[in-house]
Amino acid sequence: MHPVLALGNFDGLHRGHIKILERVKRRAGERGATSVVMTFDPHPPRVVRPDKAPPLIMTTAQRLEAIADAGLQGTAVVRFTPELSQWDPETFVRTVLVEWLHVAEVWVGANFLFGRDRAGTFSLLRSLGARYGFRAEKIDPVRYKEFVVSSTRIRRLITEGRVDEAGALLGHPYVVDGTVVEGARRGRTIGFPTANLRPHNRVIPRNGVYVTATLIEGQWRRSVTNVGLRPTFGDATEPSVETFVMNWNGDLYGDVVRVRFLYRLRDEKKFSSVEQLKSQIMRDVDRASSYFERTGTKHMLSVS
Repeated sequence: MHPVLALGNFDGLHRGHIKILERVKRRAGERGATSVVMTFDPHPPRVVRPDKAPPLIMTTAQRLEAIADAGLQGTAVVRFTPELSQWDPETFVRTVLVEWLHVAEVWVGANFLFGRDRAGTFSLLRSLGARYGFRAEKIDPVRYKEFVVSSTRIRRLITEGRVDEAGALLGHPYVVDGTVVEGARRGRTIGFPTANLRPHNRVIPRNGVYVTATLIEGQWRRSVTNVGLRPTFGDATEPSVETFVMNWNGDLYGDVVRVRFLYRLRDEKKFSSVEQLKSQIMRDVDRASSYFERTGTKHMLSVS
C-alpha cells in the first residue's frame, strides 16, 4: 500500500493541522498512494504525565469525524500505552511506520516529538526515513493574522470565553457535544425552554452567555447558550450548559446534541427576580438575532 501519512495528535483539527492534511492528500494523489492519518488514543500526555496533561479540545469521536470530513482515505489509531511510551524513537519508527504501515512518506508539524522522553525530533525522523526507505517532511507553523496557530492557544481562548477568536484559529467554530438530561424545567415556565447538556467535551467555555448554533435533526438552528451555575436560583453545584433554541419546541431528552459556540454576549449574572432574568434573556435573544443577521450563514449551514 505504501501510504502517505500525516502523523500527530491533531487536537482541535485547526488550521495548522488542515495544512498538513491538505499536503498529504496532494502528495498521495501525485504518488497514486493512499492518504492516511495516524493519531493516538489516549492523548500521550495522559499516559506519560497525567497530572500535567491538558484537557483536549475535541473528543476522540469528534477528532475522527473531522479527519474523515477533511477527505483523508484512512485513519490509523494507535492505542497509547505505558509500554509504548517507553519505546525509543527507532523502535516506534520501525514497528509502526515501517513494519505495520509500510509508509512512503510521513508529514508532521514543526513541533512534533516522539518516542521515549519525546527524544525523537524531526531531524531524527528524517534520518530514520533515509535508513528505512521513506521520506519525512514537516509543515512550518501556520499563522493566522499575527498569531501562531496552536492547540494550546486555542484551548486558552476557549476557557477565557473568547470563542470567536478560538474559531478563527481553528478555522471552524468550537463545538461541544452533550447528552440532553432532565433539568429543573424552569426555563419552560418563563417561556424559554432550554436543553440541558451533559458535555462530552472537557474544554468548556468560561461561564457566560453565548450566541450558538445547535444541530437538531440534521439542521443548524439559531440558539443562545448559558454556561454556568444559574446564580439567580442558587441551587447549582456544577456548571451547566443550557441551550435555548429559537423558534423550535421539541423534546430532546436523551439525545446527543451538538452546539457551536460563535460569540460571547455577556457574563453570567445574578438577578433579583425571575422577571428581570426573563427580560435579560429576551435582550440576549435579540442580540443573538442581530448577530445572525449581521454575519449571515458564514458559520453555519441551513440556519433557520
